[in-house]
Amino acid sequence: MKYDIVIIGGGPAGLSFARSLADSAFRVLVIEQSDAADLEAPEIDGRDIALTHLSKKILTEMGVLARIPEGEIAPIKQAKVINGNSSYCLEIDSKKEAVDALGYLVPNYLIRKALFEEVKTVGNVELLTATSVKGVQIETQQATVFLSNGESVEASLVVAADSRFSATRRKVGISASMQDFGRVAIVSRMTHEKPHDQIAYECFHYGRTLAVLPLNGNLSSTVVTVTADVASQIQALSDAEFAAEVQARFNNRLGEMRLEGKRHAYPLVAVHANKFVKPRYALIGDAAVGMHPVTAHGFNLGLRGQDTLFREIKAAQLEGRDIGDLAVLEKYQEKHMRVTWPLYTGTNEIVSLYTNDSVPAKILRGLVLRLSNNFPPVKQMISKKLTELGGHEEGGLPFL
Repeated sequence: MKYDIVIIGGGPAGLSFARSLADSAFRVLVIEQSDAADLEAPEIDGRDIALTHLSKKILTEMGVLARIPEGEIAPIKQAKVINGNSSYCLEIDSKKEAVDALGYLVPNYLIRKALFEEVKTVGNVELLTATSVKGVQIETQQATVFLSNGESVEASLVVAADSRFSATRRKVGISASMQDFGRVAIVSRMTHEKPHDQIAYECFHYGRTLAVLPLNGNLSSTVVTVTADVASQIQALSDAEFAAEVQARFNNRLGEMRLEGKRHAYPLVAVHANKFVKPRYALIGDAAVGMHPVTAHGFNLGLRGQDTLFREIKAAQLEGRDIGDLAVLEKYQEKHMRVTWPLYTGTNEIVSLYTNDSVPAKILRGLVLRLSNNFPPVKQMISKKLTELGGHEEGGLPFL
């Protein structure tokens, strides 16, 4: 079996890339270890994705956003960052940015469902489900992917989108920098008495972090981030006790709060591959960069990365070049690395600072927040990266 491109992983990044390749001359195979039924009807996982303007544009052009009910797409009008017990906050307002919203919250499982619905209609893309990859062999003229069913497939290019703990990344010899934060994010949905006015809050309390993100109506997505030992204690609370805990930590801003649905816990580990490509092999999505969720860049970077790779191989095809050639793939690596590395390292530094409760760190935390709020170039940089209003060509930082 011979393909132009084999994509390992049918998650959001892999399916996005497959959808980008729709109607191209490439013959594409997506290999996913989950069953087709799991892709067709993903389980609710509690995660709500904050789409940037660039991500919204890409998903709209793919036809994906049109498959998601309008009532499930919630605009973020303002974002506020609170430090410790201080009443002072960093505030970013969509009105000052002259846009309707800073970003848009959409349930992760609905994005996955919509992507699958789009990809399964694409004529040049095949889906092979309930199958895992046992190995990848890279040769001069082709790459061979060995499957769990005993078969193998050949391709001009293999694209791995098999999670931040990518097995194929390791097997082809690409190393990665990894940071285990020793923390767990507990995500849930909560109804509340008072309206949120479409304001997103990130509260860096001492000992824990609380994010309250506005969905439509009197409903919010909450993310409680704590050390792993405390997470087990929180998970042991009853629904009513958990809701009361969040309500108290949020200083009753939204009045009485009630849990809606289940709580989901996710250990926090950030990963950045030390390179994204080898001859006939490329990494996208979390296999390339798996972010800490505090700056909401994970899904957006994955979507942006697959789009960058698609553009490079499409340009190579038009020029009659080999899409698996290292010189072609390195163009993708250069562009995506320029975006991801500053964000990855910067996000990790933010997390390290705002989870450090020593006296010097507390002082520095407050100073950084005030600098960010009152020094226009810094605030503009934060706003640009939060919204991605600059589009695809905007770098990781204004000066890069």
